[in-house]
Amino acid sequence: MQRKLLFLPLLCLVLLQAQAQSTLSVDYIMRDPMWMGTFPSSASWSDNSQSIYFRYNRDKDPADSLYKLALAQKGVISKVGWKEMKENERSSEEFNADKSLRLYQVDKKLMLEDMSSNTSSVLMEWPENFNEPKFMANEQEISFVSKGNVYVVNRTTKAFRKATNISTETKPKEKSKKDDEKVNWLETENLELLSVVNERKENGKMRSDYREAYRESAEEEFTYYTEGKSPVNLQISPDGKFATFTLYTSSSNKNTIVPDYVDASGFTTDLKTRSKVGNEPTKTEVGIYDLQRDTVYFISASELTGIKDLPDYVKDYPDKTWEEKERDVMFSSPYFSPDGKNAIINIGSVDNKDRWIASIELETGKLNTLDRQRDEAWISGPGIGRSSFGGTLGWLPDNKHIYFQSEESGYSHLYLLDVTTGKKKPLTSGNYEVFSPFMSKDKKSWYLTTSEVDPGERHFYKMPLMGGKMQKLTSMTGNNEVSLSPDEKKLAIIYSYSNKPAELYFQENKVGAKAEQLTSGQSEEFKAYNWRDPQLVRFTAEDGAQVPARLYTPDPAKSNGAAVVFVHGAGYLQNVHKWWSSYFREYMFHNLLTDLGYTVLDIDYRGSAGYGRDWRTGIYRHMGGKDLSDQVDGVKFLVANHGVDPERVGLYGGSYGGFITLMALFNNPETFKSGAALRSVTDWAHYNHGYTANILNTPEEDPIAYRRSSPIYFAEGLEGHLLMAHGMVDVNVHFQDVVRLSQRFIELGKDNWEMAIYPVEDHGFVEPSSWTDEYKRILKLFNQTLIEE
Repeated sequence: MQRKLLFLPLLCLVLLQAQAQSTLSVDYIMRDPMWMGTFPSSASWSDNSQSIYFRYNRDKDPADSLYKLALAQKGVISKVGWKEMKENERSSEEFNADKSLRLYQVDKKLMLEDMSSNTSSVLMEWPENFNEPKFMANEQEISFVSKGNVYVVNRTTKAFRKATNISTETKPKEKSKKDDEKVNWLETENLELLSVVNERKENGKMRSDYREAYRESAEEEFTYYTEGKSPVNLQISPDGKFATFTLYTSSSNKNTIVPDYVDASGFTTDLKTRSKVGNEPTKTEVGIYDLQRDTVYFISASELTGIKDLPDYVKDYPDKTWEEKERDVMFSSPYFSPDGKNAIINIGSVDNKDRWIASIELETGKLNTLDRQRDEAWISGPGIGRSSFGGTLGWLPDNKHIYFQSEESGYSHLYLLDVTTGKKKPLTSGNYEVFSPFMSKDKKSWYLTTSEVDPGERHFYKMPLMGGKMQKLTSMTGNNEVSLSPDEKKLAIIYSYSNKPAELYFQENKVGAKAEQLTSGQSEEFKAYNWRDPQLVRFTAEDGAQVPARLYTPDPAKSNGAAVVFVHGAGYLQNVHKWWSSYFREYMFHNLLTDLGYTVLDIDYRGSAGYGRDWRTGIYRHMGGKDLSDQVDGVKFLVANHGVDPERVGLYGGSYGGFITLMALFNNPETFKSGAALRSVTDWAHYNHGYTANILNTPEEDPIAYRRSSPIYFAEGLEGHLLMAHGMVDVNVHFQDVVRLSQRFIELGKDNWEMAIYPVEDHGFVEPSSWTDEYKRILKLFNQTLIEE
């Protein structure tokens, strides 16, 4: 009787497994994504606001092409031909203040277009290549850059002038007094000996005097020599009084190589790739060219507030002497006010713990700090960018206020600052983030996208220029990626939802207006399956934080009691949201797993995007800390609330997700029975500088952070089953990472791991066959370790 009772639960489990089937398979979902249909991206408008352009692939071409849809014929989508595409190309496009005129290039011609009449004329045909045409403050003159110098052309007279005289050559050496004395002695001796030569010299003296007089009367042209460096970011102030440029001095960092074993030549070739963390920074210098005084001088960061501040982590190294010195910085190009009388500059410390916005005294190059953003972790966030580059920054038309984004409140918001008084004003506030703000054509309003409704939604708003109530213009739940028409009366929206890929919509630019769907790209095959709308949940972490996650739950009758935790890559990325995921293959795989009875949890762990500064920097100096404990707490949530067996939990992820998978199996073997680590970092000291140094500083200065964050130091903790998968030509996370870890396993005598290698794949897999092979192995791992054992 006892044997029969023991047999009954096993029989039930077998029956449940037999019922848990899916119409999906790995082979089916990992095919070329074209099987799903075609989905629009990158919407833009025609100049007359009557047609929408977008990227699409209706005809199953090798890649997306440009299509258009005329509002007068909303059902007609046509591919844009090469001729029309060329006619609509606008190289180096630039508008005047009220957008009534547009500059653009056609080959070596500078064109001026009247937007009201839609007519263009040739303003200038230049013999050399040129770029950066811009209206100056008076709008009668146009500046442009050619062969390393700034030129100005007058719209009316067509006359041009060379505004700067910069040479990349080495400055000629002046003759020494000793050289002159030697020449004079030789000439005197020669004339005393040779009377005919002396006579000819006297007869030609008048002509010589004329030439000398001409040379003395013509002022010597000023030239600034860069000594071999090429000036970039050349620009002239709108009032024509100053020009600025940047000089870069590259560091000689040692680059790594990645062997390509399947090169078409049949020989193994070396791919030259990035350097490793800890490299020396590129030096930037910003020069100011005073066009009235014919002189050049450079901006200095020495007066910036806190330029010598040491980071907080130095306290963890009491035996080390830290020198208090001026930190290295990276400069952006200056931003001139519309009238050209004032300028600001964006500056980032190389350690990325400070961002300064400073005003420039153009006559001296002196900087005055207007705003300092300090983060003991690292400066980043929406609209802020990294260090001194990218992000939201500019002038209002009043030549008095600047705008920028800052995480000062804990979330990235839009600010105004009066450069005359230093007074700063937040235009937005709250526990949400602002994305891509821009001014309306009449410069009276802002248009911006925010996550105010929910971290998992994006909506488009309008707001008064100096702040006030925001008007919500979109209403569809999910992601609304909006392109505003030139007449600002219409919205083109690329919209998607959790289980619905992107489609193109049209809407009037009015509060409460209904959006109209213009495309329907899902294939019949794709629509045949009932794709799940994952539940958005929050669970409590060990430190009390509320962690967001996507939850996929199986039919209770088919539940097998096992769970899989998915760890998204990139670290700073959001995947818990109400729109179509960039991880669409993984999303389909999670539907397959759920069909088979698994519960799936997809977590926006600490370090993810979308939840403000503290969430973003929660992994500072310890990757594999809170980001890992969030995965463990997610499992506790599943066990307590969703009937998951704590003995049957696995996890997987790629890149950063692969790293977390390794850390989980090495440090929390009691929680995770198996895992698949894909293209994973195994030792952060071997990753790149731009990403890693922000989070862990450098291995030389902060070895504690690297030792506690790198899986290779915890390999002895592996108890469960591990699958590693890696592309051999991965130029991001190198194949070397898993090779070194494999050697550690061999030396430690571990035998519960396996590795799948993909000879033709980079970091992001391309071939459907590779995706299929990889995910078959992942599914096999979970079936064998979480169900069959």
